[in-house]
Amino acid sequence: MINIKEDTNVVNMLGEITEELKLSHEIFGEKFYATKIKIKRLSDSQDILPITVSERLIVDLDMKVGKTVEVSGQLRSYNKVVDGKNKLILTVFARELVFVEEENKDPNSIFLDGYVCKNPIYRKTPLGREITDLLLAVNRAYNKSDYIPSIAWGRNAKFCKNLKVGDRVQLWGRIQSRQYEKKVEDGEVDVKVAYEVSVSKMKKLLENNTK
Repeated sequence: MINIKEDTNVVNMLGEITEELKLSHEIFGEKFYATKIKIKRLSDSQDILPITVSERLIVDLDMKVGKTVEVSGQLRSYNKVVDGKNKLILTVFARELVFVEEENKDPNSIFLDGYVCKNPIYRKTPLGREITDLLLAVNRAYNKSDYIPSIAWGRNAKFCKNLKVGDRVQLWGRIQSRQYEKKVEDGEVDVKVAYEVSVSKMKKLLENNTK
């Protein structure tokens, strides 16, 4: 068994608040709120990502739409029943939050240390670009785990396709939002949003935690 540490799941983001705070849930009298922040990519596109924040963290902060905020925390998952089916929900759980005036050079980064919990899915785009979908289980305290969908491209995709369930890997990348279309029963198309980690670098660890 490895020691479960907070640094197996580290997120740092900087972006613009896009939604008013909404009550998410309450645990032992502590209220947690949900909102979203907009983060620019190097291209002209952007990611709009969900965050969850404790009332105790924002007691002296004015979380207005349009303000730029820096968030440090973890990417967490939980199951929610939607239309009678279990759906994996992702959110960035904020541990630190501060308003800033200027954006830094890397406004969206994540590090994960976890275990492959589903056989990787390897495919190629019509233009021949290689892609591998990976589901990673990242342990945290109190015998809980977060299940993080990740996507690797190019040489990382080649590397990922040979991974096995139970392999321990470390990866670095960014969290991205992606729109997709899903047909519903009446034939109409429903536009949905998926969240995943886009992998920029990764390595596999052996049983003794070495490369």
